[in-house]
Amino acid sequence: MSEEVIKNIIVREDEDYIINMGPQHPSTHGVLRLEVCLNGETVKYMVPHIGYIHRAIEKMCESDTYTQIIHLTDRMDYLSAHINNEAVCLAVENALEVDIPERVKYIRVVLAELSRIASHHLWWSAFGMDLGALTTFFYGMRDREKILAIFEESFGSRLLHSFNTPGGLMHDVHPGFQKHTMDFVHYFRKKLPEYKQLLTDNVIFQMRTKGIGVMPRDTAISYGITGPSGRGSGFSCDIRKAAPYGIYNQVDFKEVLYDKGDSFARYMVRMDEMEESLKIIEQVVDNIPGGGFAAKMKPVIKLPEGEYFQRVETARGELGVYIVSDGKKHPYRVKFRSPNFSNLFILNSLASGNKIADLVAICGSLDLVIPDIDR
Repeated sequence: MSEEVIKNIIVREDEDYIINMGPQHPSTHGVLRLEVCLNGETVKYMVPHIGYIHRAIEKMCESDTYTQIIHLTDRMDYLSAHINNEAVCLAVENALEVDIPERVKYIRVVLAELSRIASHHLWWSAFGMDLGALTTFFYGMRDREKILAIFEESFGSRLLHSFNTPGGLMHDVHPGFQKHTMDFVHYFRKKLPEYKQLLTDNVIFQMRTKGIGVMPRDTAISYGITGPSGRGSGFSCDIRKAAPYGIYNQVDFKEVLYDKGDSFARYMVRMDEMEESLKIIEQVVDNIPGGGFAAKMKPVIKLPEGEYFQRVETARGELGVYIVSDGKKHPYRVKFRSPNFSNLFILNSLASGNKIADLVAICGSLDLVIPDIDR
């Protein structure tokens, strides 16, 4: 091989290279392409490319009834499917000034917190695996299965539920719902110390996450970062506290805040939130009142002319549902303010100047679900 050819092959320090992570890459956990400019192993800048699985959900809502819209929200953040469903139901119920049964409010909170734990748990499993701790994935799948079994028992679906409906629930929960939920709470609380020992206290894991991808509080606010990613920067943004819905104003729990703003802080927020969700479930599940599981609703729902907005706290942050009604059975316009869309676009700011291996840790710490972006 000639000396000239060798010179062309050798990577010089002053050369930049563009590589693609994705659109199918294990660490992006969805169909996302990251166009990464590298100088050696250092990220100079990164451009996210989205839209690979865009389904025009907001446009589809314009030709569906308010009841039919529910199942579309499952397909956004599919790990917060129940909470997404509830957001649309609350928007419709508040617009019609429907007084839903107390039993429904209690059951919705329990299911929402179970969904939050299941989501955070899957994130913990995959985040550890992304950084080389393969064991976390097996532990996570083992324990998350218990929540999915509760879901399947009550409404026949493990992931995409559509159990909420305007006015209440599709049907009542399984007779063993309360017992099995409390059995899970007792079981899972004993497992949290295992997770701490396995991953949280792991020195290698801490070196991969502490001081990596630091997001100052002001930056989080300016980018509209919500959920655990925002609270890891000290930004108080939990909708359950700021604008309580359901019976969240009747339960005792704390909003988890960390001020370091790095990948480890975002990790700790989610770990602590699983404990807070257990506390909420314990306060509610044994006090579910009797009565009906749905209010009486007209067969065809028509909202009065006007604009309506409802927001809820999903596992990844604030989901807003904005509905414009012209008085017909189909909404004139629907807009979803999804948390993942805002949370993604901070990635370039966090990754620039770090190593490409750190990009994997930073991306994982944001807990992105791509279908929630590609609506």
